[in-house]
Amino acid sequence: MTSTVSPPARESLGTRIGAMVSRYRNVLITFVLLFAGWEIAVHVLKAPRYIMPAPSAVWEGFLSQPGRMLWNTWVTVQIIVVGYAVAVLVSIPLALLIAFSRFVQTTLYPLLVVFQIIPKIAVAPLFIVWFGFGFMPKVMLVFLLSFFPIVISAIAGFRSLDSDVEDFARSTGAGAWQMFLKIRLPQSLPSIFTGLKVGAAMAATAAVVAEFVGSDAGLGYLILEYNGFIETAKVFAAIILLSLVGLAIYYLVEAVERLAIPWHVSQNKADATGPN
Repeated sequence: MTSTVSPPARESLGTRIGAMVSRYRNVLITFVLLFAGWEIAVHVLKAPRYIMPAPSAVWEGFLSQPGRMLWNTWVTVQIIVVGYAVAVLVSIPLALLIAFSRFVQTTLYPLLVVFQIIPKIAVAPLFIVWFGFGFMPKVMLVFLLSFFPIVISAIAGFRSLDSDVEDFARSTGAGAWQMFLKIRLPQSLPSIFTGLKVGAAMAATAAVVAEFVGSDAGLGYLILEYNGFIETAKVFAAIILLSLVGLAIYYLVEAVERLAIPWHVSQNKADATGPN
């Protein structure tokens, strides 16, 4: 007697693809309806193209210079990725120091708060004066805007260990390193990823602001150029490209979060709230 059993791996892959489609189905439908409503409203209201172009006109604007737009998108992507990566590499170890060192907390943390209050757009021109119009000042601005939400969330995460759990772990003979790896770090990951997602959203904004201040390439530069010539359709095309870059980075961080903490209640709720 024989029976045919589908390969578990294939079933698992199919299940994951189906879950992904279900999870984002409503989002895709919402965007389709949004762009359709936008197209209809522009034609019904007969809005001038230089004021509010229809999505079809925005697409035509992109197709008029696809190579140039994509190349400048790549320039902006490099700024975002490098600045965001530096922010992550600096903020997590610094959050550890602040969370576990009373001296660092009392001396460095107030300075971080004061510096965060300073509007970064006011500091951006100084970066141009100090470092020129190259890659470095833009990366620094992305770093500054992404850094603070990550470090604040990481500090909150590292301090969130329940005292009862800590006492129980110590009663079992767990050392400081085991306590950190097995209990404190996993428990802090949800807060850390919250900060990482906020920082990812801020990174795209920081990059385009830096390119507004001083640049000869990038999506921010294109937006200023097209706006100067009142090519509104191309301005919208550049804005949509910038939004797609920001969304891609955000959802990449979210995907890493799902892999790192699949056990967390936020992930379980995300799986359970998909459409039936």
